[in-house]
Amino acid sequence: MEHVPTTLVGATAKQIARAVRRGDTSATQVVADHLEQIAISDPELHAFRVIRGGEAMTEAEKVDDQDDLSNLPLAGVPVAVKENTAVAGLPTWNGSAAARTADVAEEDHEVVRRLRGAGAVVVGVTRMPEMGLWPFTDDGEFATRNPWSLDRTPGGSSGGSAAAVASGLVPMATANDGLGSIRIPAACCGLVGLKPGRGVIPCDLGIDGWFGMAENGVLTTTVGDAAVGFSVLAGRRPVKLTEPSRLRVGVSLRSPVAGTKADEPNRNAVATAAKLLVDAGHSTLTAEPRYGSALGPRVVATWLAAAHREIEASGVDRSALQTRSRVHARLGKFVHKRGWVRQEHRDAWRERAIAFFADRKVDVLLTPALAGPPPPADGWANGSWRKSMQASTQYAPFNAPWNFAGLPAIVVPVGTRPDGLPLAVQLVGPPDSETLLLSIAGQFEVQNPWQRLAIV
Repeated sequence: MEHVPTTLVGATAKQIARAVRRGDTSATQVVADHLEQIAISDPELHAFRVIRGGEAMTEAEKVDDQDDLSNLPLAGVPVAVKENTAVAGLPTWNGSAAARTADVAEEDHEVVRRLRGAGAVVVGVTRMPEMGLWPFTDDGEFATRNPWSLDRTPGGSSGGSAAAVASGLVPMATANDGLGSIRIPAACCGLVGLKPGRGVIPCDLGIDGWFGMAENGVLTTTVGDAAVGFSVLAGRRPVKLTEPSRLRVGVSLRSPVAGTKADEPNRNAVATAAKLLVDAGHSTLTAEPRYGSALGPRVVATWLAAAHREIEASGVDRSALQTRSRVHARLGKFVHKRGWVRQEHRDAWRERAIAFFADRKVDVLLTPALAGPPPPADGWANGSWRKSMQASTQYAPFNAPWNFAGLPAIVVPVGTRPDGLPLAVQLVGPPDSETLLLSIAGQFEVQNPWQRLAIV
């Protein structure tokens, strides 16, 4: 007889759902165990804004009361939701004290509705930096901490979700990515993070999802869980990942940000990943995207203008925002009024990015996920705009171009830095390559298994 563990805290989403569907355990027991672990660990991590203890238990009971669980791929799976994504009955805080008076959401965001429809139970909402602007999660009330090293950030803006998953508090959490906010936390915390291509998963964030750059997704510890989460959010039947046929993989270390380059551990991670790809039967070649000198300023201008528009539309009191957010929005108003943010710029880069794959005859692109280690956890919310901007571009320059192009990209762990923090790489593909990227990530997982959870 198969051994059934006394608790499934730390198990994968697929393991939990399988156990609940088979009757080895109940959704109620699984959720209760995870809530208990959250109560123990989160006071140190500060991953959660709100924990839905009683509500989650009631929802778990409803899962258990269903007669047939066979069609629920996430039956009884505890999930967390990033706090800029509407959960019925809760305000949507957006990481900001200025938004604490936000109206209570009357209904779930579509991605939350789909998760619930798949049998998942929302145990809480996770912290993020103010208005989702930064790749470190220090919201002014608490600094969210990286479970791998508590003095380091888990990244951002989906840092609370990443910390919750990497510490085993939940096996899956929602995240969204406007300039890297799924992939940066995934890289900081040793997780799998897929940013889908434009329009694959419902966005509905803010006015128009940061000029169409933002996408929803999930953070998980395994590729299998990432594939299930992607299928659920995309409204597709879960597909079994298969090994891809021989691929041509372009490899690039070139940074999109002038004067910034990957440090030695991140360059070594790319070399390790390239060798794994060759060992799996693929071919690799150097293939450098032509970012051009205009791309960086255009991305930054769009980032600034997005902040201005989101803050303007939200109706929050700007004087209650952090200084760095006010500066960001003020500059955004300036660039937006002068017409420096244009759809034609995004369209042109998207065409050039898609053409890169065709012209170089490569199926996917391999790049570093980060340029350096995760920065310190503390000191950002009350620091200057310049400090946050400089750190953002220096440690995470490789992600934003693919939001600007609307192309899918995934971050996958590939070992650890000399200091023990996770290392990762990024894979980018042409439109509609999400399943291919997951399949390649699955090959990495088989050939070079990673430690799924940090030891807190």
